[in-house]
Amino acid sequence: MNWQKLGLIIRPSDYKLKWWKTYGMDPSPLKLKDSIYRVFFCGRNLKNQSLIGSFDIDLSKPKKILNVSKKPLLGLGTLGAFDDNGVTASCPIRINNKKIFLYYIGWKPKSTTRYSLMTGLAISNNNGKTFKRYSKAPILKLTNREPYSILTAPYVLKVSNKKWLMWYVSCEEWVNENYPRYNIKLATSQNGIDWEQNGLVSIKLKKGERAIARPCVIKEKKIYKMWYCFETVVGKYRMGYAESKNGIKWIRKDKKILFPLGKKNDFDSDMTAYPYVVKYKNKKFMFYNGNLYGKDGIGLAIENKNK
Repeated sequence: MNWQKLGLIIRPSDYKLKWWKTYGMDPSPLKLKDSIYRVFFCGRNLKNQSLIGSFDIDLSKPKKILNVSKKPLLGLGTLGAFDDNGVTASCPIRINNKKIFLYYIGWKPKSTTRYSLMTGLAISNNNGKTFKRYSKAPILKLTNREPYSILTAPYVLKVSNKKWLMWYVSCEEWVNENYPRYNIKLATSQNGIDWEQNGLVSIKLKKGERAIARPCVIKEKKIYKMWYCFETVVGKYRMGYAESKNGIKWIRKDKKILFPLGKKNDFDSDMTAYPYVVKYKNKKFMFYNGNLYGKDGIGLAIENKNK
């Protein structure tokens, strides 16, 4: 599974927007029509607060950016809510021609621990031009099995009208106030809104790993394929990969994905993280982030089947 990197396709320094000064975290593409995709992402303002915007891209000419949202599509939540200090796109799902569900991450700053990251849902009824929150509360809940406020980075797959699957990041423990350990778990739903959490682990931490983050899943020839990133050293994510026959039990095959770090001074020389894979004309395209969790912008790679 070789990937041809195209480098940074969009960076905040190329645009003079009040809402977007730094970062391009968690690119989350959704097909609009033909080769045109809308990529939702998280940019940060001068206060270093995360806001959700978007840009359109033509995957037949993958270095061509068509437009960038002049204003945030989703801003901060109400004071005291789970998302009052930042929002980050995670997974868009098309419901019909106009309606889109956008599963997102809500940020709160440090209290006794470094941060809180919980999953929210916003809905668009105009094909992704604007969004409104479904609820002021998170859609994933704290439980005795999952008591820590890191239930985040969801990827949702609608298997049928009454079967929805969500793979998400879940905190197992805080080692200290700045050091959480988290893996990937599975939740299920009949409508994409109300979720059942059984604490079922999909991707387990290996010895020496601190975190597994940002799952993305495609079902191909009856096999579920998941891309994610994992971390042994803080700030040094690497790409990972796993497969499953049922979406529940997974086998890690990290060595199968050949996605090396960039060269010295490249935007991904120290980190490759937060993959989101889509298929267009039987080719896989991976949007991803590099050093410092995407501070420089968003990269793109195309699967190279000839190697």
